[in-house]
Amino acid sequence: MIVAFSVSPLGVGEDVGEYVADAVRVVRESGLPNRTDAMFTSIEGEWDEVMDVVKRAVGAVEARAGRVSLVLKADIRPSVTDGLTSKVETVERHLAADSGN
Repeated sequence: MIVAFSVSPLGVGEDVGEYVADAVRVVRESGLPNRTDAMFTSIEGEWDEVMDVVKRAVGAVEARAGRVSLVLKADIRPSVTDGLTSKVETVERHLAADSGN
């Protein structure tokens, strides 16, 4: 399963990078495959382990901010592994084929 999520503190002003870094640190220390971009952090693994990491990431932000916003999207496909990489590679392959015309 792949989960893309965004966690952000509310009521702390516009500069939330320090809080978000606390959440991303939890994800990276989990050892699960992950990727962070400007909008979301994606993490791949089994249901329980991924949701535990999301919960702990939210907790890291919540520890410093009284209110937290969480946006989560999940691709639940038990037979797929390395989806974080393979999905992007598939799209890139199609783009490369298009540019060859």
